[in-house]
Amino acid sequence: MCALAENWALGSMSGTSLDGVDVALVKTDGHSITAFGPSFYRAYSTQERAVLTRALGQWPEGLGVAAAASVVELAHIEAMRALEARAGFCADIIGFHGQTLAHDPGRRGTHQVGQGARLAAALGRPVVWDFRSCDVAAGGQGAPLAPFFHFACARYLGAKLGQSGPMVFLNLGGVGNITWVDPAMAGPDAPLACVAFDTGPANAPINDLIQARLGVGFDNGGALAATGRVNLGVVSTFLAHPYFAKLPPKSLDRDSFVGLQSQVAGMADADAAATLVAVAAAGVAAGLRHLPTAPERVFVGGGGRHNAALMAALGQQMSCPVAPVEAVGLDGDMLEAQAFGFLAARVCAGLPLSAPLTTGVPAPTLGGQIARPPA
Repeated sequence: MCALAENWALGSMSGTSLDGVDVALVKTDGHSITAFGPSFYRAYSTQERAVLTRALGQWPEGLGVAAAASVVELAHIEAMRALEARAGFCADIIGFHGQTLAHDPGRRGTHQVGQGARLAAALGRPVVWDFRSCDVAAGGQGAPLAPFFHFACARYLGAKLGQSGPMVFLNLGGVGNITWVDPAMAGPDAPLACVAFDTGPANAPINDLIQARLGVGFDNGGALAATGRVNLGVVSTFLAHPYFAKLPPKSLDRDSFVGLQSQVAGMADADAAATLVAVAAAGVAAGLRHLPTAPERVFVGGGGRHNAALMAALGQQMSCPVAPVEAVGLDGDMLEAQAFGFLAARVCAGLPLSAPLTTGVPAPTLGGQIARPPA
C-alpha cells in the first residue's frame, strides 16, 4: 500500500461523452475531504476524438485499441502536468480512470484503456488505476464508482447547508447516474448509506445527434432543444425498456440505447434534440422510484447541467429543489475527476470502493492497482 495521511490527490476522468480530460486536486485521507484544489480541462482534438470513437465497443485485443490507449495516456499526462504547473506543487498520489471503451459486467467484464505504469513513469508518482475490474470480478456492475466520494461530499456540505437528511447527486455525463446518500450513516459502506445506479442515456445521444446533423459537439445551453417539440411516443417506448423496472444496483454502457438515434431520425433537428432531452429526464425520474426515501435536495453535476432544456425537464419531474452543484460551492465539471483522486486515496489506505447497494457486489469490495514509477 502507499498509505496516506491527509494529502493532495490528483484525480482524472475521461468520460463517455469523449469531450476531453478533466483533472482536479482534492485534499483527503480517503475518509473525508478537507479541501478542493485547482482543476484543469484538456479537450480532445477532432482527430483524437475520431480515434477514440473508432475504438468504442472494443475489448483489449480489438482494432484501434492501441491507438486509443496512446491518445488517452498522452492527453492525461499533458493535462496532469499542466494542472500541477498551475497549482505550483505536485500531488502525492494520482488517480487515473482511463477511457471506458466497453462495459459488459454480466459477461465480458469492463475495459478502460490506458496503462497506469506509463503515467507513473512519465510523472514520477504512484498512479492508482484499473478501478473497476475487482468489483466486476466479485460480481458487481463495476459502476458507478463515485458514490463513496459523494458520501464524503455530503459530509463536507452538511455543516454548510445545515442539512443532515438524504440528498441526491446526479451526474449527467454521456450516461446519467444517481447517488442517494444518507450522511448520517457511519460510513459509505454501511447498509443504506449509499444507493447508486445509472439512470439511462444523458448527453451521449444528444451530442451524437448534434455532431451528426450540425457538425458541432453539443447543443450549446440546450438552445436547439428548447425550440423543439417532444415526441411522447419515443419517450413512452424508451420507458418500456426492461432496464427501468430492474431494481438497482444496475449500470449501462454508452451504447446500451443506441437505437434512440433511429427513433428520432425522421424528426426535425430541434424536435429530435427536444425528444432526446425528454428521454434523459424521464430516465432520471424513473430512477427516483427506486430510492429508499425521497431526497431533500438534488445536486446536478456533469455537462448536462449546462443544458437549460434538460435542467428544466428535470425540474418538472421532481418534487424537491434541483440545482447545479455550484449552488453549494462544488465544481460540477470536475466532480468525477475529484472522485477518482479521492478513490485513489482510498485504495492507498486499503479501504473499499464499492458496496452492495452501489454496484451490486456481495460485500464492500477493494479495488484498483497501484503503478509505481521506476526506481
